Amino acid sequence: MNLPANKKNISIVCFSGDFDKMIAAFTIATGAAATNREVTMFFTFWGLNALKKKKGRVAMGNSIMARAFNFLMGGLNNLPLSRLNFFGASSKLMTGMMKKHNVASLPELVDAAHALGIRIVACEMAMHILELEQSDLIEEVQDVVGVATFLNDSEESHIIFI
Repeated sequence: MNLPANKKNISIVCFSGDFDKMIAAFTIATGAAATNREVTMFFTFWGLNALKKKKGRVAMGNSIMARAFNFLMGGLNNLPLSRLNFFGASSKLMTGMMKKHNVASLPELVDAAHALGIRIVACEMAMHILELEQSDLIEEVQDVVGVATFLNDSEESHIIFI
């Protein structure tokens, strides 16, 4: 399938904090970047969980609700599988299966995204609601932007929601 010249770029909206959906998002993003497409990944709400510096369950924010939500989300190493989560064990089992079949792990895909020059941005509104600062996120996050900025920057892109 040939894409029109003005639709070669891809923007991925990552709004889910599920392990399998993050694997899909980063796999599509790195595949697109490897085929010379410009890629932007926009993380909002539960998707921000994958970008937190602190990998464990940490109460972040000032209000009780923000601290509770951020604690429950737990960071990159605690992402649940969207189905058949088995009380949190499924993502570890899936990671083992991926390793056995020589498939890149989620942290490896995040590193690959950075190496391939994928633009990673965080949603300003979601960060405000969850009381997160850019300093709470991994260094690969290039900017915190509002939805209007993201849409303007993605005007010539296919937008995918995961």
